[in-house]
Amino acid sequence: METAASWVYQEGWKVFTIVGICLGAFFLIRRFVPFAIRRTVRRQMKGKRKVEREKRVQTLARLITTVSAAGLGTLAAILVLNQVGVNVWAGVAAIGVIGIAIGFATQQLIRDYIGGFYIYLENQYNVGDVIRVGTISGIVEELSLRRTVLRDLDGARHTISNGEIRTVSNLTQDWSRAHLNISVAYKEDLDQVMSIMRSTWEEMAEHPRWGSLMISKTPWLLRVDEFGNSGITIRMVGETEPLQQWEVMGEFRRRLKRVFDEKGIEIPWPHVKLYFGDTMPPPEYPKSSG
Repeated sequence: METAASWVYQEGWKVFTIVGICLGAFFLIRRFVPFAIRRTVRRQMKGKRKVEREKRVQTLARLITTVSAAGLGTLAAILVLNQVGVNVWAGVAAIGVIGIAIGFATQQLIRDYIGGFYIYLENQYNVGDVIRVGTISGIVEELSLRRTVLRDLDGARHTISNGEIRTVSNLTQDWSRAHLNISVAYKEDLDQVMSIMRSTWEEMAEHPRWGSLMISKTPWLLRVDEFGNSGITIRMVGETEPLQQWEVMGEFRRRLKRVFDEKGIEIPWPHVKLYFGDTMPPPEYPKSSG
């Protein structure tokens, strides 16, 4: 007890002070950094939608908190070991020599961190965005300097090293697009069908709930896109709030189906029409002799 009390009196209070200062600094960073980031992002992303600013704030706050925890933890460990008599700097020098030897084996890890740095710097995507990397699509659940974690519609969790990302498609940055291909039977009046599609979208845009999710109050009817095997396809697009395009498209199809039923407009389905040709008399065969 006397030895412990003597150590606390002489050296221990320094250790506790170092740990306390580092913990206090970490909690202050975790508490106040999001406010500072929010103010900075609001100024830099002026004119952007609120949901985009919030995604950026959450992503940067998580990055700074993680890096601060690692840095303060390392600093505290070095200072504490130095106080208890361990020659930390000699160990650091030895680790540096070993690090040169294994540097070639960590090239991929360095590439991952550099890739993650540019993802943050260029604001390519944030936590909460829906992106496509190669053949994988999903919502960004986690984003760090080393990796990106996606969750797809089936619930599968995909972990992708940032150094492996060459081309990324962000489906929900700033705004999203509802892209619809509507097919009707060949016998229908296309002008009437396109007018119904436009009025159905505009009616949705006036609804209190759906209108808040739709940026385009009038859609773009791009063209008659295809003469298919069973019907004619009309292509229509409209802009929505980020992440809301799928919900808007589902509600639009539901409403359009009801209007088509009321107007008697046929939605095609695969079928086959048989053609037997012109009616012809049966062929005459020569009579056999005998």
